[in-house]
Amino acid sequence: MFPVIKEQILIGQLILNFLLDGDDTEETLVQFEMIVPPNAKVPAPHYHVGVDETLYILEGTCTQTIGNETIQLHAGDKCFVKRGVVHGFNNLSDANFRALITLSPASIGPAYFREIAELVNAGGPPDIQKMIGIMRKHGLEPVKA
Repeated sequence: MFPVIKEQILIGQLILNFLLDGDDTEETLVQFEMIVPPNAKVPAPHYHVGVDETLYILEGTCTQTIGNETIQLHAGDKCFVKRGVVHGFNNLSDANFRALITLSPASIGPAYFREIAELVNAGGPPDIQKMIGIMRKHGLEPVKA
């Protein structure tokens, strides 16, 4: 049986299929499938003030940076990013990668991604100061690459 998608959010070329949000988990976690095409524009390196992140790669290859280390993650690989640790990712391969992402607690959820999607999908380059404001409002801190 396939999981039921509660909500789909498109951010540029990224597809986020939310499976669980804070309403489902007493605010303990958010879980979504993320699909990233090759060379898609991805979030700038950042860290979460109060949220841990776990990735499980379902398909394809993800280039993940955690702190000062860059690793290749393939289908079946997983990684944990502790709150406060700078991280980011890219798809440098020639095929989509799909990952199951879990954020805990649920303070970074669909509301954050909806706000980012509205800004990114508006056309033209997004207003960086607005993006930083949205990130900080939801407990993310951008870091210069």
